[in-house]
Amino acid sequence: MKRSGSADLPLHYGQVPKWLADRMAKLGLAITESILVEYGQQEILRRLSDPFWFQSFGAVLGMDWHSSGITTSVMGALKRAINPRSKELGIYITGGKGKHSKETPAELMKIASATGLDGMELVRCSKLSAKVDNTAVQDGFQLYMHNFILTANGDWTVVQQGMRTEDKTARRYHWHSSNLQSFVEEPHTGVCGINQGAILNLTAAEAKDSRQGMLQLTLEKPELMMQEIQQLIMPRHHDVRAENVDLKRLGTTLWLAQENQVSNFEELLLMEGVGPRTVQSLALVSEVIHGTPSRFKDPARFSFAHGGKDGHPFPVPTMVYDETISNLENAVQKAKLDFSEKQDAIKALHTIAARAEKDFTPNNNFDQLLEKERNESWMYGGKTVFGDAKPPRKNKNNVQLRLW
Repeated sequence: MKRSGSADLPLHYGQVPKWLADRMAKLGLAITESILVEYGQQEILRRLSDPFWFQSFGAVLGMDWHSSGITTSVMGALKRAINPRSKELGIYITGGKGKHSKETPAELMKIASATGLDGMELVRCSKLSAKVDNTAVQDGFQLYMHNFILTANGDWTVVQQGMRTEDKTARRYHWHSSNLQSFVEEPHTGVCGINQGAILNLTAAEAKDSRQGMLQLTLEKPELMMQEIQQLIMPRHHDVRAENVDLKRLGTTLWLAQENQVSNFEELLLMEGVGPRTVQSLALVSEVIHGTPSRFKDPARFSFAHGGKDGHPFPVPTMVYDETISNLENAVQKAKLDFSEKQDAIKALHTIAARAEKDFTPNNNFDQLLEKERNESWMYGGKTVFGDAKPPRKNKNNVQLRLW
């Protein structure tokens, strides 16, 4: 097994409101099923083991685009949605935050009993991944969350997170059982990050003597598991800024969502009747399902699908969110019956936008875009943890402020 990457995130507290948690579970399940139908179980594990994809996935689900809360909320939503259908889907999620993380061994043994997998080996892998991140590399982060995701074939991914209360930061660690690198099209061989002073790294060559002493106890070699390939470091600022987004890629998504674009492409004829705002969300969801690794280097862009619960970049448009879920669920169900036209139409949103990038020039009107989304949020049932979005104030001539 190997560590496939990590992510550094600002530590955020607070609860996910029920209106968002329920939608996250439904959309998370629909996206998972879409990937299963199109690419299979192994791809689910590879995606979850990639820190950039995971962050983009959380942003599409309406979580704060950069905060530590994405980890616990996304995994909690997936566990609630997937586990009741694990036998059908062939995907199982164990563990969780706090006391739930300690239930992982018992959950794995129960799954092993039902599937015939080697439960003791799964428990061993679960404990080792936690031991390495909590002990072998003492970087100041104490684990408080551990999720072990596995398939009916015994392949697995670990998503776990630690916190460092002194500077209010969290670090998420990703592990993958496969011998193949996650997203092989773009492998990373180095790690860069913010210098935060000296750490105790028991996987370093200089720590050989200390490590040998520990190995007498653990009978394992942490350095064989510490093949980290990716590290995502998120900024501390809460708002979404232009520098956080690939404006060319976002611009093509917005261009595709214009009123007249659906009828311009034969591949999108089945999208007729879907509003332009929903097309915008579906295009970003399509990329999460079908996009290649290089397209997830700016996770903030995916918050333009369904906003964020704290209002960044804008309130969650619940009506659009529900339409996205409905369209994706409908496509998945038809694909299972060998009617894949709807699934193909959603996939085409991503491919058409990707093709258009070559000749697309963004207008650099990012601030105007944010203002437009916020002004119109109330029209789409916009919500945040602070309440419902309100219509924009009117100016002295009693005309509603509109930027586009």
